[in-house]
Amino acid sequence: MAEITSKGQLLPDAIILDILKGRVQRGVEEGERGFLLDGFPRTAHQAEALKHFAEVQQALNLGLREEILVEKCCARRVCRDCGRGFNVADINYPGDPPIVMPPLLPTGTGCEGKMEQRADDTEPVVRARLQVYKEHAGPVEDFYKTQVRGTLVP
Repeated sequence: MAEITSKGQLLPDAIILDILKGRVQRGVEEGERGFLLDGFPRTAHQAEALKHFAEVQQALNLGLREEILVEKCCARRVCRDCGRGFNVADINYPGDPPIVMPPLLPTGTGCEGKMEQRADDTEPVVRARLQVYKEHAGPVEDFYKTQVRGTLVP
């Protein structure tokens, strides 16, 4: 999986759906009342498959300027000892509205000095992931506009 994602490519649907289906089933067995998916489904095919084992009650697609996404993704860091995630970007773009995203640093966690950049968080890979996203986001939005009760929240 790491080899595929490090190139900015999506994992095959069969792998993702199998993992997710198992996790949803485990949650049901353990009495969980629901869940939130972040960044999934990424394709209309995944959205169609998801409806066979989970009820989607609302779909949300948040947008952000591409240069900010690139900056944030390239600034992600992981502690090489514990695997906790951080972000060293200090985003402060003027505008209406202004966009302010302070860094998420490892202060007091014991991770100071142990942060490493993920291999797949380079600008070329991030831009490749964004291109894949752009190609698939519209069909996913269209799917949920017709499938989910209520409306798609822009």
